Amino acid sequence: MGWGAIQFIAWLLAVASPAFSAITGTVINRTTGLPQAGATIGFNRLGQNGIELVDQAKSDAQGKFSINQTPQGPCLLRTAFDGVTYNHMLPPGSPSTDLTVEVFDVTKLPGAAKISKHMLLFEPSGGRMTVNEVVIFNNDGKTAWYDASNGTLHFFMPASAGGKATAQGTAPEGVPIGAAVGPTATANVFKIDFPVKPGETRFDIVYTVPYTEGADYQGKVVTQDENTYLIAPKGVTLDGAGLNDLGVEPSSQAHIYGLAATSYQIKLTGTPVVAPTADSGAADQDNGPQIEQIMPRLYSKAVPIILLALGVLAVGFALLYRSKTAPGQETNERGRG
Repeated sequence: MGWGAIQFIAWLLAVASPAFSAITGTVINRTTGLPQAGATIGFNRLGQNGIELVDQAKSDAQGKFSINQTPQGPCLLRTAFDGVTYNHMLPPGSPSTDLTVEVFDVTKLPGAAKISKHMLLFEPSGGRMTVNEVVIFNNDGKTAWYDASNGTLHFFMPASAGGKATAQGTAPEGVPIGAAVGPTATANVFKIDFPVKPGETRFDIVYTVPYTEGADYQGKVVTQDENTYLIAPKGVTLDGAGLNDLGVEPSSQAHIYGLAATSYQIKLTGTPVVAPTADSGAADQDNGPQIEQIMPRLYSKAVPIILLALGVLAVGFALLYRSKTAPGQETNERGRG
């Protein structure tokens, strides 16, 4: 083979090489502001069978990575660093080279993470009551809070629930992901294994207890909350001492009460009234963002959540209505919101 032929082959390889390094970028640690070495970047395709890992690579000393795959259809980069996973969507037609992927240092301390809203919705019906809790963390810092042993969110669940609760976490700009629930050393206090990254992280918890209409029901708030609210859906009357009546939310007719204490004792009468929305069919046809797509589906025959607005308080509330999601459809992957 002559020298000219060798040069021609080398030229062909140089031209073709980008096709074999179709996904490139840099991992930046936003805590330090520097490129991050040693992060694992997984390239995933999104299909009918869910998320499929295709290939992965590690970032080098300069934070650079290269994955020899060509994106086809919707794809997802999942970057794992220090036990926490970060998502980066690759919509069809979007650039796949010179990407910037963000990660954060991880600490076992809350740091700047604080609970901004804690909402409890009570739905008594037929000798049972479903309790839906929504807890929203705001993390204004530059570190992710994650403690696999002790959990991030702790919540009270009465013994009558039998220790059975379903939880989901939604990371900043993420989607609801199943989160593991476990006991703590304190009786009736449980923990959730899910990281709290910089930005807003939402937790949705659902459990069911036996309940007799008009009987006393007691609960506790074991977290440091800035705002705690008890919510009774339309058709249900809630009575209790020490509650601040904030009135009825106009669209859902849910009654909202502020709670300043760390415990409560309430009585509930009536049954939730669910009214179908008039434009639900049109929304489906428009393929717009649907409630069941945005809010978590927590268990079979659960109640999907409808956002509430609390006027001047600018508080978002959530109500769960019935859904037909079969159990086991949620992804139960730690911290991958």
